[in-house]
Amino acid sequence: MISPIDFVHDLLNPDLAFLPKALLMAVLSSVVCGVVGTHVVLRGMAFIGDAVAHAVFPGLAVAFVLQGSLVLGGAIAGITTALLVALFAQNRRLREDSVIGVFFVAAFALGIVIISGAPGYAGSLQDFLFGSIVGIPDEDVLIAVVVGLVLMAVLFMFHKELVAVSLDRESARALGLPVLRLDLLLYVVVAAAIVISVQTIGNVLVLALLVTPAAAARLLTDRLAPMMLLGPTIGGGSALVGLYLSWSLDLPVGGTIVLVATAVFLLAWLLAPRHGVLAGAVLRRGRQARRVARTGAS
Repeated sequence: MISPIDFVHDLLNPDLAFLPKALLMAVLSSVVCGVVGTHVVLRGMAFIGDAVAHAVFPGLAVAFVLQGSLVLGGAIAGITTALLVALFAQNRRLREDSVIGVFFVAAFALGIVIISGAPGYAGSLQDFLFGSIVGIPDEDVLIAVVVGLVLMAVLFMFHKELVAVSLDRESARALGLPVLRLDLLLYVVVAAAIVISVQTIGNVLVLALLVTPAAAARLLTDRLAPMMLLGPTIGGGSALVGLYLSWSLDLPVGGTIVLVATAVFLLAWLLAPRHGVLAGAVLRRGRQARRVARTGAS
């Protein structure tokens, strides 16, 4: 295992130009997903995040076959499918999860059919599904940076409205908020966050970037503002540590980043000051001791 200093030297090595790009993409996507994931966790829409991750696949496949931008191809497919689901879900005859199951699984199947016709698709399919730190084009890095900044700006502009819908849809509708438009906006944001993350983390594991850091932050604080700071901090830190461990130990980068984030979640689950398992046990013992004391005094 190499030391952190050696890792920094490798980052500065011009012969390893792909490594700093991979670090930038990993940290950028983790930070963006940490912020977007806060809304995903608040609304209990982890299944939607997973489904959108499948929906971007046909766009990635078409872009690969045409040798175009993977980010652009995935964005078009993911956003189009997300908009279709949001519209079809307005029909109350079908539950939203049923519509999601139909559209996103069909989109993933379409991606498999498209990419299977490309020469040498097996290796490319593995990169799509599990991520890769090599071969990320400079233009995709630039697009990801621009998209990430736009997403952060959009979430900042519509922060109050999105939170209101997340906490109580009916009250938000009664206040005159455009709930459908806000749903569409959030679906598009989730799709775009997934697209800029999928090259590094992989299509299969990208959901973890949306949910795990935000879930850990949810355990650590009851307030929304600190949660939105903790989520991207945990995500970005997990990306940095995960990429270092991946490079040092020759491990898959996407899986390593996810495992680091999961370790942070487990620590929060155990040690969170108010909602952790150990804190809960201490509080229960304290209440029991007070009951015993009151019983003895009476």
